[in-house]
Amino acid sequence: MKRGILLSGGMDSVALAYWQRPDFAYTVDYGQLSAEGELRSAATVAGELRISHRVVRIDCRAIGSGDMAGQPPDAAAPVSEWWPFRNQLILTLAAAKALEDGVGELLVGAVRTDGTHADGRPEFFEKADALFSMQEGGLRITAPALAMDTVELVKRSAIPFSILAWSHSCHVAAHACGTCRGCTKHAETMKALGRDDY
Repeated sequence: MKRGILLSGGMDSVALAYWQRPDFAYTVDYGQLSAEGELRSAATVAGELRISHRVVRIDCRAIGSGDMAGQPPDAAAPVSEWWPFRNQLILTLAAAKALEDGVGELLVGAVRTDGTHADGRPEFFEKADALFSMQEGGLRITAPALAMDTVELVKRSAIPFSILAWSHSCHVAAHACGTCRGCTKHAETMKALGRDDY
């Protein structure tokens, strides 16, 4: 069975790609401010790992909110970067492309600490898997690192820092701003790994 990964270019998806080595990687540019950086990171990592890389571009800025859209957070936002139904949206867009490639399983780089928002929790991925798998194509959605935090995932993957350093975690720009929640997580993870030189 062919496998694909939703490769945002962030630390979690990059480490998961190195660990799992799927056949295809899908990066979605849905209008997020960080799209250019994410695409650069994902393309570089996919090239290093010899994974076929696909890009899906659909401008969804009209429905975005929060840091990633450059807009005030929605009233329902649990965290500042929350974009309404973001994981559901990008899973749908990537999965539609994955079916063209005959992919039977789409991996997602969600980790335990993503549970600050409902679409990062185990029950979301269980329901997403049930929903996608019952539709034409029978595509499965899996999150192999969901019981780990980012540090545990990086260690489990044994990814070299020369590849992990390509990851792009910033939520608001094509290059690291150094202050958003994504950049803060990146810095804290590298420090916990003893690599605050990256």
